[in-house]
Amino acid sequence: MMQQPAIQGGDQRDEHSTFAIEAHGLIKVFGDNRAVDGVNLSIPNGCIYALLGPNGAGKTTIINVLTTLLKPDGGNAKIFGHDVVHETQVVRQLISVTGQSAAVDERLSASENLTVFARLLGLGRSEASKRASELLQEFGLADAANRTLDKFSGGMRRRLDLASSLIVQAPLIFLDEPTTGLDPRTRIQMWESIRRLVSTGSTILLTTQYLDEADQLADRIAVIDHGRVVAEGTPRELKATIGKATLHLRLADEKDTAESVRIAQTVLSVKVSTPEQMLVTAPMSDPDRVTDLLVALRDAKIQLAGVSVQEPTLDEVFLALTSDSEQAEKGAITQ
Repeated sequence: MMQQPAIQGGDQRDEHSTFAIEAHGLIKVFGDNRAVDGVNLSIPNGCIYALLGPNGAGKTTIINVLTTLLKPDGGNAKIFGHDVVHETQVVRQLISVTGQSAAVDERLSASENLTVFARLLGLGRSEASKRASELLQEFGLADAANRTLDKFSGGMRRRLDLASSLIVQAPLIFLDEPTTGLDPRTRIQMWESIRRLVSTGSTILLTTQYLDEADQLADRIAVIDHGRVVAEGTPRELKATIGKATLHLRLADEKDTAESVRIAQTVLSVKVSTPEQMLVTAPMSDPDRVTDLLVALRDAKIQLAGVSVQEPTLDEVFLALTSDSEQAEKGAITQ
């Protein structure tokens, strides 16, 4: 998807709209493929909202419809109260898009690319140059300002992509997998920039394949599968659908595994698993019984190398809610 910067011309948000995005029964069809199949979204102002799903689930198509790049075949969508089909120009003045690839010129330097975008958005020559310098500094690219893009690393390119979409900070910013391929340090820097955008007044709609990224950033998450919203809520709410926390018992001696499983099942009255050697896990349906279990293991002279409690993860949510586990495992990149 090509980058489409926000069109300068003032903030035309509907002052009566409490939602940055409202979509009802959104449908988009390509031949026999129902890429978006009745999607409903209500995204409040001033939040980070994540669309999570396997490759081909429909995330990018949803963004293309919401950003006026594609017309829906059914349903409707509004951006700050403005219809994406009938008020296209108004919507484009309220949004900024950073796609999976950007419309940058490889022959130009980072500074020249940003200056060109700024001029296209109506900034004067000196103002455009100043804004380019500010963004290069903010995204840690000042030292590479005069370097042509064919000499940029992947991480530097993604930072420049985001910088170019923020020449004029829009009320609503779409980020389509903005940190794909970045090293951990650069990803964290991008997260800080995204949080800063929200703190200064923008709303963010984020698509990502990194489950930890959605967990770290998003106020709310919609899980998309086969063009449909299969679950929606805060990260904590989604994790709660999987179940309670899991008790992990790391054994000191492998020969104690079978007896540990028997004791744990007896004391906790739950199904116990051994996902790897010398590790016994059990859902914590009754945390008060954990003390009884530890006493029982001590009485049986079973030594533990460690005890921990693990909360449900978005990885588990993802795999449980998407209908094709094999596709989900290929589509999700976890850290």
